[in-house]
Amino acid sequence: QPPAFGFLFDVDGVLVRGSQAVPAARRAFQRLSDGGGRLRVPVVFLTNAGNCLRSAKAQELSQALGLQVSPEQVILSHSPLRLFSQFHQKCMLVAGQGPVEENALNLGFKHVVTMEALRKAYPLLDMVDQSRRPKELPPPTTGFPTIEGVILFGEPVRWETSLQLIIDVLLSNGNPGAELQDIPYPHLPVLACNMDLLWMAEAKMPSRFGHGTFLLCLENIYKKVTGRELKYEALIGKPSTVTYRYAEYLIQQQAEKQGWKSPIRRLYAVGDNPMSDVYGANLYNNYLKSAHQNQVQAGVKRSPQAASSQTEDPLQLRKDCNNSVESCESILVCTGVYRHNADVPSKTKECTTETVFHGHRDFCFDPSLVEASYIVQDVNDAVQLAFKKENWS
Repeated sequence: QPPAFGFLFDVDGVLVRGSQAVPAARRAFQRLSDGGGRLRVPVVFLTNAGNCLRSAKAQELSQALGLQVSPEQVILSHSPLRLFSQFHQKCMLVAGQGPVEENALNLGFKHVVTMEALRKAYPLLDMVDQSRRPKELPPPTTGFPTIEGVILFGEPVRWETSLQLIIDVLLSNGNPGAELQDIPYPHLPVLACNMDLLWMAEAKMPSRFGHGTFLLCLENIYKKVTGRELKYEALIGKPSTVTYRYAEYLIQQQAEKQGWKSPIRRLYAVGDNPMSDVYGANLYNNYLKSAHQNQVQAGVKRSPQAASSQTEDPLQLRKDCNNSVESCESILVCTGVYRHNADVPSKTKECTTETVFHGHRDFCFDPSLVEASYIVQDVNDAVQLAFKKENWS
């Protein structure tokens, strides 16, 4: 019997903690695989990580889980940027760490400027670290291209350098070597990936700063300096709807490649973070419901998501999908950011709502969206639960 369902697995806190596999992860994938190590159900790994290559993340998951994971099964926070072709010919400043230039080129961007190249071209801009300040006045920079947009892949290493130079680029309309005239507004397009405030690693302290923390700094500095709101042309990664639509598209492609004739009707999104994994899955579930009821023509309804860029569909993926998926249920595990105080609750919909909103500024807080459909102990229990609901063995 071909499967009528698929899985969207978060990675950090669900399958791995730092570089160590969660013990339940291998057991879960033994259930999901046949005797030859092939998956019996379509699976996408949906992570907000972005400071690496898709192929590197696939290799890392292959080693952790003991099966072959292909890059086509991995969605990093920036993967949907390949859909934003209207920016691919523009000269874009890229921020983050790891292979940012290679990632940008792989996604279709043709003209890329790294933060380090910008710093070297304009050494007088980066002044916080006194040891890096130029000892002599450098000659004027000539021939450096005008920057036409900014891509924020993930948290950088030197936050002060990136914050300073990004603000400089926005205030100067892409010419940070020029004398500042009137501050342009709207500012240059900003494409941001991964809004997670916190993430779970090996440390005993609950959570580490994510890219969402860096964005919070950037937004507040821009508003403090200009008196205006920083706007995003695209805000992707979980919980953005376009990321889940891209995941659905890849799930359908997998099913077709395997020759499974039965349409995929249901998705199960397994995560550890109520504000990204659960919120995103529930938001997408609402979108699917409204799409099937023909209440909207494209994208999710304006509420609860405020950013207009989130309601647009740059790829019009629903034309490429067969429109079969009807629901996306959220399953919250207790091996990462979320920890349940007592035993795993027996009732569904019994999730403690966060008292402090950890989500991004542009996502209005709706308490119902952080309530998981189910709470289980670990990813193996999540797979068992889905199999039971699907009457699948």
